[in-house]
Amino acid sequence: MKKSARWIANHSFLIVIISCLLLIPAAYGAINTKINYDILSYLPKDIETIEGQDILTNEFGIGAFSFIMTTEKDNLNLIKLERKIKQIDGVNQVLSIADLTDTSIPMSMIPEDILEKVYQNDQTLILVTFKDAISDENTMNAIEDLRIVVDDASKVSGMTSMVLDTMNISNEEMVAYIILAVVFCIIVLMFATDSYLIPFFLLGNIGFAIIYNLGTNIFLGQISYITQAITAVLQLGVTMDFSIFLYHKYEQQKEKQKNKKLAMEEAIKETFSSIIGSSLTTIAGFLSLCAMSLTLGSDIGIVMAKGVICGLICVLTLFPALLLVFDKYLEKTKHKVIFPKFKKLQEIAIKFYKPILIIFLILAIPACIGNNRVEVYYKLDESLPETLPSRIANKNLANDFNIISPEIILMDKNMNLNDKQKLITELEELDGIDNVLSLSSIEKIGIPLSMIPEEISNNFENDNYQLMLVNSQFEIASNELNEQIGKISDIVKKYDNNAIVAGEGALTKDLVEIADHDFLMVNYFSIIIIFILMLIVLKSVSLPIILVIVIEFAIFANMAIAYFTGVKLPFIASIVVGTIQLGATIDYAILMSTTYLEERKIKNKNNAMITTLEKTVPSIIVSALCFFAATFGVAVYSKIDMIGSICNLLSRGAIISMFVVTLVLPAFLLLLDSIIIKTTYGMKEGKK
Repeated sequence: MKKSARWIANHSFLIVIISCLLLIPAAYGAINTKINYDILSYLPKDIETIEGQDILTNEFGIGAFSFIMTTEKDNLNLIKLERKIKQIDGVNQVLSIADLTDTSIPMSMIPEDILEKVYQNDQTLILVTFKDAISDENTMNAIEDLRIVVDDASKVSGMTSMVLDTMNISNEEMVAYIILAVVFCIIVLMFATDSYLIPFFLLGNIGFAIIYNLGTNIFLGQISYITQAITAVLQLGVTMDFSIFLYHKYEQQKEKQKNKKLAMEEAIKETFSSIIGSSLTTIAGFLSLCAMSLTLGSDIGIVMAKGVICGLICVLTLFPALLLVFDKYLEKTKHKVIFPKFKKLQEIAIKFYKPILIIFLILAIPACIGNNRVEVYYKLDESLPETLPSRIANKNLANDFNIISPEIILMDKNMNLNDKQKLITELEELDGIDNVLSLSSIEKIGIPLSMIPEEISNNFENDNYQLMLVNSQFEIASNELNEQIGKISDIVKKYDNNAIVAGEGALTKDLVEIADHDFLMVNYFSIIIIFILMLIVLKSVSLPIILVIVIEFAIFANMAIAYFTGVKLPFIASIVVGTIQLGATIDYAILMSTTYLEERKIKNKNNAMITTLEKTVPSIIVSALCFFAATFGVAVYSKIDMIGSICNLLSRGAIISMFVVTLVLPAFLLLLDSIIIKTTYGMKEGKK
């Protein structure tokens, strides 16, 4: 590292120029990276429901569908409206009562129980199917055009409509996320640093790293909107302390070295050796998300791990170059550090360490209870404001037409008519099933199959499969619907073992089961991999156990607050937050532990702890406050609960981890000092 540090110190202008030039391809990559707004598309490709969606898309041209509610009830006007809808690029088929009755058959001849399914409160129902998948760009554009044709966005329901609203609101808020994070971080840094300019250089350096990270996402093909929303603020919060550490080392070395280049050379070497361990645990924490079966975890994990690496590289190259180039301006804008030393907190940590441990043990009980009982939701539109057009449309569809959870059954085309009728009868007898629709159901209303237009019949049958539509009265993601879908699948497979139940409800049921499994896998995997890394970094058997217990308590307390305050979390927040909090804030504990070990070699435990707290508490608090500042504004501002909840938990988690590390960890270190000395390499001769 010595040669690299010297080269960086001697070529500061060149590094700044190269870094600026690299922004061009990075910006191009960031702009051209596709953003995915459909969470269900991250389900494993080999599960049955996804296979069913692929069959619907590839063989029936039904990648997605939407119900339209229109005030048109005259058959002739309905057909005119349908023609306009069919002209929209991406639309496959349009189906309404007018297509079945033709203009020659008046509505009065249709049975009342059938008519009420498609005509309610002066509104007529139209089914529109789309050629491409739910979140495909063509389908999204088609929904936008459809809203214009219908002239009321709140009359267009369906998953794609929800995804489109998610995209619109996410794009509107994205710039605000970054502005809020930057403003709050500047406030913290103005108090915590000794120059009016340095906060802008700190943030500018991380800004470069964020753009590089976002630019390299183009090689991944696409990222989720959640990843896009939280990447900048998380990268800002997680890597800020690396830059602050280098700046402090540089200022210290300037007092010792004869020129600033030598000072920077030493600062880079010291920074690299000090932060490499903590950065590895942070990267490992993010990569633990790759253990999720839901590939959204890999999406977030890879991008954020890459972000930490980009941040680390910029801290060791670009930031030293910026400090050297603008050193004289930094010197001119120096001021006294306003940030307190938190002496009182340090005194409390040492003087009352035994009561602190007792309080810790008492609080651990409700923390565990709350963590295990926190409520989560899986219904994706619940994370969006109720005023969005898609939510209004879906609510009206449920209230007026009782269409709450329509599912699609794919069956063998050659199933005999007798079995098919038995199947329909069994399905109709299930509690919560509103109606079952197939080609034979249409025939029941007095329209012979021979009179049904081929383009309509093709929606229900092809050379390999036939479709059956089942409407449930149970809410998507509810326990009742998940149980009902299981029963539907069991019934259908009695008649066709290869039959598939598809649709949003079935996909969400899989999401629930996979997410529950992922929650356990990610937690175990992150703890194990970070534990192993700490064994290597700390060269201790006991310290990794202590550190994991301390941070896990902070995580449990964070989640317990959500439970005891009655907050229901989106499922993805409950999965990823614990891992991110562990990976990001374990650094605080590592910093304190390594400092304590160094001091303990030459001092008794009380004096070692006094020095340790003096050296680490201000740094830990600044780091935690920067993490809090980067995420808090987004948590308050975001209208998307999927993003707001994650940032809210992370901002609160940073503060909880800060207090736990500065109060509880010192208590553990003092209480278990003799065990730590005996189980840590190179510490057997610790000062008595």
